[in-house]
Amino acid sequence: MKTLASTGTIALYVDLFRAHARAAAAAIAAQIRDAGFAVALEDTQERELRLATAGATIADAKLLVSLGGDGTLLRAAQLATPLGIPLFGINTGRLGFLTEMDGNDRALAHLTQIFLAGFEIDERVALQVEAHGRTHFALNDIVVTRTSPRMMPFGLYIDNKEAANVPADGIIVATPTGSTAYSLSAGGPIVAPDVDAFIVTALLPHTLFSRPLVIPTSSRIVIACDEETSGVALEADGQVIDELLPGERVTVTKYAHKVRFARREPLDFFALLEGKLRWNAPLKDR
Repeated sequence: MKTLASTGTIALYVDLFRAHARAAAAAIAAQIRDAGFAVALEDTQERELRLATAGATIADAKLLVSLGGDGTLLRAAQLATPLGIPLFGINTGRLGFLTEMDGNDRALAHLTQIFLAGFEIDERVALQVEAHGRTHFALNDIVVTRTSPRMMPFGLYIDNKEAANVPADGIIVATPTGSTAYSLSAGGPIVAPDVDAFIVTALLPHTLFSRPLVIPTSSRIVIACDEETSGVALEADGQVIDELLPGERVTVTKYAHKVRFARREPLDFFALLEGKLRWNAPLKDR
């Protein structure tokens, strides 16, 4: 159980497009200041919200609270993970599969008391992708996907060995955390978050024999575009981050740091699956 000191900095990351998230951020920032903590925000968000304590920085934060949906939390993870800061997600969106609390939870009125009482740290593996000499982070998944209407062959290499050459709409490399996201929609397996593995899934393969792969996180994965391929995008956690040229390759490996979630109690993953995705729920109850 990790506890916060009674002073220090708590950072916020907010979905600026949701009025509910902005209102919740203002109330939580006031609560944090009243409890004796400083409030930090990323510069762009602070220009919009004006909630930060003068001189407070995210780098000094003991905790980063995200307010929004799962997408907001994924973006917050890009800030928190390199700094080793735990994430606490408050859902003001739709599903909230990754978040810890809902925005209408009455316990939010006592949020700083929850923090001071202590929380469990839930560590998750993440992905790093290299392309064009740049590296990018992803908690859920990396996707190489076509943007043109023509079917394309993609080469897949694992630890310098050719694993497949499959005509498809793309290739998904997902973490266990991301196994319940895009990978699941593409037919990939659900993988418990504490399993040390990545999932590789072809997106709409034009073959009867393509199946998802589950491989160790120590693997080095290379996805290659065909020499005649054009119109291919590289995505990280649902955001397009680059365009790939014919013959190009991207390399996916394990990110150097784990993503750290702050939990009020140990996560019951299977209860979460049933509650949020209705996994194993009787049809009459869905």
